[in-house]
Amino acid sequence: MTQKLSGWDDTIVAIATPQGIGAIGVIRLSGKNAIVITNQLFPSKDLIRQPSHTLHVGLIKEDNAAIDEVVVSLFKNPKSYTGEDVVEISCHGSPYVQQQVVQACIHKGARLAKPGEFTQRAFLNGKLDLTQAEAVADLIASNTAASQQTALHNIRGGFSDVLKKLREELIQFSALIELELDFSQEDVEFADRKKFYALIQSAEQTTTGLLHSFQLGNVIKNGVSVAIVGKPNAGKSTLLNTLLNENRAIVSEIAGTTRDTIEEIINIDGILFRLIDTAGIRDDSSDIIELIGIEKSREKIEQSDEVIYIFDVNTESAGELQGAKALIKEKNKNYLLVGNKTDVAGDAAAAEKFAGESVLYISAKEQQHINLLKQKLVDKIIKGNLNTENTIVTNARHYEALQQVQASLIEIKNGLDNNIPGDLLALDIRRCLHYISEITGDITNETVLDLIFSQFCIGK
Repeated sequence: MTQKLSGWDDTIVAIATPQGIGAIGVIRLSGKNAIVITNQLFPSKDLIRQPSHTLHVGLIKEDNAAIDEVVVSLFKNPKSYTGEDVVEISCHGSPYVQQQVVQACIHKGARLAKPGEFTQRAFLNGKLDLTQAEAVADLIASNTAASQQTALHNIRGGFSDVLKKLREELIQFSALIELELDFSQEDVEFADRKKFYALIQSAEQTTTGLLHSFQLGNVIKNGVSVAIVGKPNAGKSTLLNTLLNENRAIVSEIAGTTRDTIEEIINIDGILFRLIDTAGIRDDSSDIIELIGIEKSREKIEQSDEVIYIFDVNTESAGELQGAKALIKEKNKNYLLVGNKTDVAGDAAAAEKFAGESVLYISAKEQQHINLLKQKLVDKIIKGNLNTENTIVTNARHYEALQQVQASLIEIKNGLDNNIPGDLLALDIRRCLHYISEITGDITNETVLDLIFSQFCIGK
């Protein structure tokens, strides 16, 4: 079980705002002496006598030398982020001034905080569980509406609530089964096996749903890479420029202009797409530099999550399109066929030429059907599943533990099917509870905590 670790009863200090010059900088202290330390630097008022959740204006001084005029915010335990006494000093945003305030706090007995130490103390003091703590880091790192809302959902306890409900029900049945063991000679049954079986089936479905959500969660958190491939002069660079709404790639009528890959990020409906413009793929080039670019294009197909195969509807044949599809399928990649330059051939003629193929026809140069292409990309990735009010797994640690939870639930169900003795059933339940508790942090160790919180920024 989680417990207060040694060395966690001191007072820490750190700058909580980003590095660089700004209007305001915030220095945060947490610990049993946070208010006492600040009080020694703030002669304007006796902060120890002031109530919690109040603001105070005055000078920060060290050895009677004024450092800055500040606003001090008091949050007395347990009603604070960390559950300890917390002080936030809002000073002017000069990096020099901020460092002077931090050093003054250290001179009075504070210690410089480690990355994530404020949130780690919040976890250790029971202000939030481990999934909520990790969601804090996700929220700080969020760069789209989808990642923001998913993190907020988990901070509010969305994921935790699902796990806590399952854990409580399993504990209840485990207690009843272990009670049966105490009366084993009297052949009594306290746990309703039918209800328990229904619970396990429901839990298995819930766990399966969470595991399936990880693929989408990974997209929300990390984005998706899309390789734009095709023959030379098919319009790959023009499409990239059109999607980005800027001239990022050089466009020329000369085949083989793009020699190296170009990568740019675009946000479409809350999903980050990393678009990769590649060199045109052809077999008849004698240009050594172009051949290197073609080889890189093949590598990018391997590395990408999705492939846009763009082709010129005026010059590509139906047979050549089949060959391109075979190449992409051989690499086991999801793909979208995009027929370009329909401003020349016309949509109807292109559709007749490639009848039977699932092709989206566009004109990258004239920006025709580009919004439809964007929507197709989003639909292929999220498959209609993007609802940030649902619990979506975005953390690899959670995913691995959930796999163990699912395996344990299957063992429990098999045990019920085979009428195994209560003591063996109780062992399977305990194993399942162990993995659930690893996710929420009810069972953890200092090494795991250090690894998780080391990924946070200092001051949070």
